[in-house]
Amino acid sequence: MTIFLILAPYGAFAALLLVTSATVSLFAGVAICLTVIAFDVMRGLSIKILGVGSVITFTAVGLYVAVVDQNLGTASVRFAVDTGIFLVSLGSILAGRPFTLQYAREVVDAHTARQPGFLRVNHVITWAWTIAALMMMVGNVAILYVPSLPLWTGLLIAFAARNSAVFFTKWYPHYRMTKYGTHPVNALPSAN
Repeated sequence: MTIFLILAPYGAFAALLLVTSATVSLFAGVAICLTVIAFDVMRGLSIKILGVGSVITFTAVGLYVAVVDQNLGTASVRFAVDTGIFLVSLGSILAGRPFTLQYAREVVDAHTARQPGFLRVNHVITWAWTIAALMMMVGNVAILYVPSLPLWTGLLIAFAARNSAVFFTKWYPHYRMTKYGTHPVNALPSAN
């Protein structure tokens, strides 16, 4: 269920962007992000770097579209959102606090969280998400600068990048356990 909550703002934004204005899509993303944050707080969980970064990203892009350029194309809007998420993810790595660490600490016991490989696993998984965001940015740039490409090309790249990151997030901790004999750490728990 956690992955669903994490990805819900982005899924809703992408789906709405196909059928309504960018402004509506972006502020719907903000509303869903704030709802997910409130849900975490009500369950006694921490406020996540990714959640706050997503609120800031959706709000900033939404205000830009609403106030400065109401005719900004969908590929440009998606590029701006993907860039914001890329910066949040990369920033969390550079700050030494990969964003997946907060999710992982909520699903493992204290002993596992102290394991030497725990932080390493979260760094690697956060890099996977950072690369996925970068690939989504590349897909949007391709749509912007190669207008003959159909819209679905960018959507396909985004879908493949996101799903690859989800798969890697589930696979890598188990790979580490098999290879090194350490406890698997799911940085972003499955939808079970």
